[in-house]
Amino acid sequence: MEIVVVGRHTDVAERFRQHVEDKLAKVELLSPYVRRVDVEVTHENNPRLSESRERVELTLRAKGPVIRAEAAADDRFGALDLAIDKLNERLRRARDRRKDHRHNKVLAPVDVRPLDEILTDDGGSANEPEPQISSPAALAEPGDSVETTIGDSPVVIRQKLHHADPMTLDDAVYEMEMVGHDFYLFIDKETSRPSVLYKRKGWAFGVIQLDNPCGTAPVTNLT
Repeated sequence: MEIVVVGRHTDVAERFRQHVEDKLAKVELLSPYVRRVDVEVTHENNPRLSESRERVELTLRAKGPVIRAEAAADDRFGALDLAIDKLNERLRRARDRRKDHRHNKVLAPVDVRPLDEILTDDGGSANEPEPQISSPAALAEPGDSVETTIGDSPVVIRQKLHHADPMTLDDAVYEMEMVGHDFYLFIDKETSRPSVLYKRKGWAFGVIQLDNPCGTAPVTNLT
């Protein structure tokens, strides 16, 4: 298993790198096919964020979906411990899912109402005017990204192109849980529609699907 440790806006001491390797040694027990773990350490200089000034993000690459976990604390050793706890919990869920893969599973309630009703219910408005966003350069290859601004405002929009294989709703819920996000963009295997799965209250989820009569376009994910 390869472990790659990088720092953003900070240097990473050899003592911490060795600590990372020691702490991640047990990962292979939960994920025997892991090939690589990327560890990104970020330091926040803002004094108001002193309690979460050190952030550690773990990205595990193995056979199957990418599994990600991150945490912040006032020191990077504590942040690493918190992130590893989250990673191990997701690895256990992935292992249990493989064991139970032959059994039918009941999904949490999914909201499939029309888009305008979902937006109104969740606090948005289907009638709000859309901001004018400058047109970015074309994204040609998966992994390409570009940043643009909204008019003269300081708001920056980052766009990134991801490869997307069609998947079932069950798989989308699973992969969203593995990366720890509140939403997941995917192509629905049954309808071939671009879809967004998102968390609602409790164990409920919502799904927004787009009707695309011209065919499925490349997927651009805002990250």
